[in-house]
Amino acid sequence: MSLIPCLSSPALRSRATRRFLSRVVAAALALPLVIPALAETANQSLPPRVVQALKTNKIETSALSVVMLPLNGTGSPTFVNADVSVNPASTMKLVTTYAALELLGPNHQWKTEFYADGPIANGTLNGNLYLKGGGDPKLNMEKLWLLLRDLRANGVETVTGDLVLDRSHFVQPTLPVFDDDGNDKNKPFLVGPDALLVNLKALRFIARNDGGNVKVVVEPPIATVQIDNRIQALPKAKCPGWPDIRYNPIKNGNGVTVVVTGKLPAGCSGQTYLSMLDHQRYAAGAVRAIWKELGGTIIGNDRVAPVAKDAKMIARAYSPDLVEIIRDINKYSNNTMAKQLFLSLGAEFRNEADADDSMAAQRVIRQWLGKKGLISPHLVIENGSGLSRAERVSARELANLLQAAWKSPYAAEFISSMPLAAVDGTMRKRLRNTGVAGKAHVKTGTLNTVRAIAGYSRDNDGNTWAVVAILNHPRPWGASSVLDQVLVSLYNRSVDKNTAQR
Repeated sequence: MSLIPCLSSPALRSRATRRFLSRVVAAALALPLVIPALAETANQSLPPRVVQALKTNKIETSALSVVMLPLNGTGSPTFVNADVSVNPASTMKLVTTYAALELLGPNHQWKTEFYADGPIANGTLNGNLYLKGGGDPKLNMEKLWLLLRDLRANGVETVTGDLVLDRSHFVQPTLPVFDDDGNDKNKPFLVGPDALLVNLKALRFIARNDGGNVKVVVEPPIATVQIDNRIQALPKAKCPGWPDIRYNPIKNGNGVTVVVTGKLPAGCSGQTYLSMLDHQRYAAGAVRAIWKELGGTIIGNDRVAPVAKDAKMIARAYSPDLVEIIRDINKYSNNTMAKQLFLSLGAEFRNEADADDSMAAQRVIRQWLGKKGLISPHLVIENGSGLSRAERVSARELANLLQAAWKSPYAAEFISSMPLAAVDGTMRKRLRNTGVAGKAHVKTGTLNTVRAIAGYSRDNDGNTWAVVAILNHPRPWGASSVLDQVLVSLYNRSVDKNTAQR
C-alpha cells in the first residue's frame, strides 16, 4: 500500500508528493537530533541518601558538586552543580598523573648521578665529588645507599675535594608557601620539590624508654641534627597510642638542635617524621652519613654548583618506573612527589618562552587537554598536587578527564594507582561493610574547607562509572560520610530505583 495520498489531478498529485516527501526528509533529518537528546537525559538531583547526609551534617546542597558518568552498560548521567569552579584538593593529582602517563610514558625513569672532576688512584678521588639530581621523586635512603655502594665499587674511598650538589635540573618556580593553619612548617607533607630531593627530606625521630633509660635517635643520622633529650622517664605502664613527646627545632648555624620534651613509660617507644633542614643540607647530610657508615671520607665542604664540564660520570641510579611513582602519589596522596612530577613535566617539555618549569608544565598540560578535546575553562593549576588554595576545576571537567582516561591505552595503570575502597591507601578505612568495598578506585582530597573524591566505581549490575564529588564548605565536618553516600547510592542505584517505582 502506498503512503502517498491518492489525488485525482496529476498536478495535485505532483505537488502533494513533493510536500509529503519534503516532510519525510525533514523528519529524517531531525531524527538524529532527537535520539541523542533522549539518550543524554540526565539526573539533576542528588540521591536521597546524599541529601539526608547533607542535612545530618547541616551542609547546604549548593556546597556539593557531583557528576556520575556511565562508562559501559545503561544508565543516565548525573550532573549537580557540575559547572561550578571549585577547589578539588588532592583530586587534582589525577590531572597531573594522567597527563604524565600519556606525555612521559608509563616506563619513564629519572636518573641520579655521581661525577668526579679529578683522577681516582689508590682509593682516593683527587678532586670534587658531584651529585647531580635529575628530579627523582623517590630517591629514598635505600636507593642512595646502593648508589654510594656503586661509588665504592668504582674504587672511591676518600674524596679530597668538596661534595658538590647539582640542583639545576629544575627551573624552580616561586610559588606561595602553603599555610596549613597548624603553624608547623616542619610537617613532611609541606615539603616542596627539588631537583635533588632525597628521601622526601624526612627525618624520623625515635624515642625509647629501656628500663628507665630514655634514648632519642634520628634517621638518617645527619651530623648537623643534634638532639637535646629532656624526656621524663616514667615507671612501666600501658604504652599510649600517641606518646606525650614534643620536638622543638632550634636553628644553630648550619644545623638544628631539636629539644625533645614529654613523658614516656618504661618499655614504651614512639616515633614521628619531621622536616627541619633545607634540601641542600639534608641531601649533603644524608650522603655524608651513609658514606661514613661505608667507611668513606669527604675532606672538603658542601656546596651547590653545576657539574664541571670536564667531570666524568662514575655512578648512576635510576628511579622506579612512572607507573610505580603515580601509585605512591595517588594511593597515599603524596604532595611532594606530585609536585616533583609536575615540575618534571615542565622540565621535559620546557621551551624558551617558559619562565620556569611550573609555567612549562601548565602550558603542556593545557595543550594536551586541548588535543584531547577536553576544554577546561575552570582549570587552574598551581603546583599539580592539590595542596593549594588557588587550584580550581569543575566536577564536569574532572569527570570528562576520567572518561577520557577510561579509553586510554594506559587506563589499567591509571585506575590501579588509585586507592581501593575499604582495602588500601587513603580509602582503607572507608566504606567497609558496604557493597562498594573493593569495587571503587577513588582518589580522595582533603583541605580544611574541602572534601573530595574522584575515580571509578561499579554499580550492583557490574557497570563502571566515572564519579566526581567535591564539597567546598567553611565547615565540612562529617563531609566524608556525604561523599561515601554518593558511592553507596551509585552502587545501589538499580535497587533504589526499583524500590521507588514500587
